[in-house]
Amino acid sequence: MTWKCALTAALAALLATASSAGDSIHPLTLPIPLDPQDESNESIGELSYRGGLVIEPGDAGIGGISGLEWLEGQLYAVLDDGRWLVMTPDELGDRLVDLVAMEAGPLLGTDGKRMKGKQAADAEAIARSADGGWLVAFEHDHRVWRYAELDGAAEPTDLPVASLIGGAKANGGLETLAVTADGFLMCGEWAAAAEQNCLRHSGSGTTSLDIAAPAPLDARGGAPTDADCASNGVCYVLFRSYSREQGVATGIVAIAPDGKRETLASWTAPLSVDNFEGLAVRESGGRTYLYLVSDNNFSSSQRTLLMKFEVSPRAAATPGVAAKVFETVNVVLETTMGDITVALETERAPITAANFLRYIDQDRFDGSACYRAMHVSGGPQPSGFLQCGTQNYPDRILPPIAHEPTNETGLSHTDGALSMARFEPGTATGDFSIMIRDQRGLDAVPDSPDPERRPGFAVFGYVIDGMDVVHAIHATPRDPNKGEGFLKGQMLSQPVKILNVRRVGPSD
Repeated sequence: MTWKCALTAALAALLATASSAGDSIHPLTLPIPLDPQDESNESIGELSYRGGLVIEPGDAGIGGISGLEWLEGQLYAVLDDGRWLVMTPDELGDRLVDLVAMEAGPLLGTDGKRMKGKQAADAEAIARSADGGWLVAFEHDHRVWRYAELDGAAEPTDLPVASLIGGAKANGGLETLAVTADGFLMCGEWAAAAEQNCLRHSGSGTTSLDIAAPAPLDARGGAPTDADCASNGVCYVLFRSYSREQGVATGIVAIAPDGKRETLASWTAPLSVDNFEGLAVRESGGRTYLYLVSDNNFSSSQRTLLMKFEVSPRAAATPGVAAKVFETVNVVLETTMGDITVALETERAPITAANFLRYIDQDRFDGSACYRAMHVSGGPQPSGFLQCGTQNYPDRILPPIAHEPTNETGLSHTDGALSMARFEPGTATGDFSIMIRDQRGLDAVPDSPDPERRPGFAVFGYVIDGMDVVHAIHATPRDPNKGEGFLKGQMLSQPVKILNVRRVGPSD
């Protein structure tokens, strides 16, 4: 079978994937934050953290994971010791919380027998071909084989591997292999060399290109270690660098079909990082997620990390294009527990933001309070929202305003968002909530079968400084007897007074 046939056959010809020949493994995992020093920090560059795990080797000796692919609810990987691995994640909403199961089995040679020794069995990349098979790249004996099923015999391919990795070191060959809608992307494990490090094939032919490592990896010998491509043609390339002096660094570069590039994120310790060698794209509900997995080299000094990130909608759609900057107005809420600075979305939510500014300019918030703390249990803490404002006191409130749903403004109830409190849509006045962690369940869902969820709540700004103050107020004691109905037990024993709310300039 030629590589053109393997890559371009119809998706309708998908074959069976997982095999019963593998060994079932009880996964041993521990949760891991993105930032061990500040677990509330879940953003880096254009990525939002959606949970992660440390996978213990266990009796099966899980480690050496060097490639990753998402398919129908499972993550498929290959290992340095010549095995395939299937992981079934357990997710709560969009958050990775555990692994339900793992299954592993040997990769076989073209003779249908298990390969032996590093020279033959060092698998480094896996990709799902368009005809439903699997393409697996190997180091040392540099080659790409096709597997109709992962537990079956291999078939040689005539992918142009030699033109990319001819003369490469035994342990420095083909690390990156991704299938696109009309071809492939493959990269060798080097950068800043005389020769280009990647090949990209499309309907117009095969071209060599150099994909440079992002800073600070570019100064540390960073090299590509895996890639995967989304349905819109955007490819995500994972980079890794390591030195004894500087430790491990990782980074992700997005490449659009027109060639525009953008560094989505790069990070080092103290953020959670290890020897990342696997990246898989998952598209769900209009969102783009990336799973990363690290190769522990079967060493007790390294870890196998599995981490999940969401790509910002703008970067997922148009990498390399500068994000539009929307007009905002900054204001400061002075409370008895500290200041909270907010950017009001005057361009995207003009009705709601203008209403908030009227309350400020007429001093209607001065002397009001933060009075309610709604706590969401489960997952990273704190979580929920803090409610503040006029509490509908007649001498403070202005006439209610029209509702601006999030599906029209493009805003969302992410960490630090300000959202209007209301009864029915169109009844919001001078009470608002500040989100603590993402509370996207408050966004508008126009096609929801539940009519209560369709309009959502109106987001109109985001905290840009002082979330520590928000957390501190949210953590103050609540009175179990205050409040009526569903509000009972959510009201603060001692509301925190808002002394003054005022507009501020960029330099204030």
